[in-house]
Amino acid sequence: MNLRSNPDLCPIFIKKMKDIPSGDLPVKLSKPAVRALHGAGCYTLQQVSRMSEAEVMQLHGIGKNAILQLRDALREKGLSFAAEKKR
Repeated sequence: MNLRSNPDLCPIFIKKMKDIPSGDLPVKLSKPAVRALHGAGCYTLQQVSRMSEAEVMQLHGIGKNAILQLRDALREKGLSFAAEKKR
């Protein structure tokens, strides 16, 4: 769906979507995965690295492919997912 062609969307929402920084998230990451990360406050790999892999997997829009892409991108930057929190 093209945001600009949908008359039901608020113009302010469309402007906000355009203004969201892309950061250094993988370019080929799916749009639902990017939206899920942005919704969780993650715009950069550094921010993603503060979450465990399990926490990222819980986000709606994140699947196995997104996790693989994020893991590879984190590794390239010398980062990794946070350690799992013990209960």
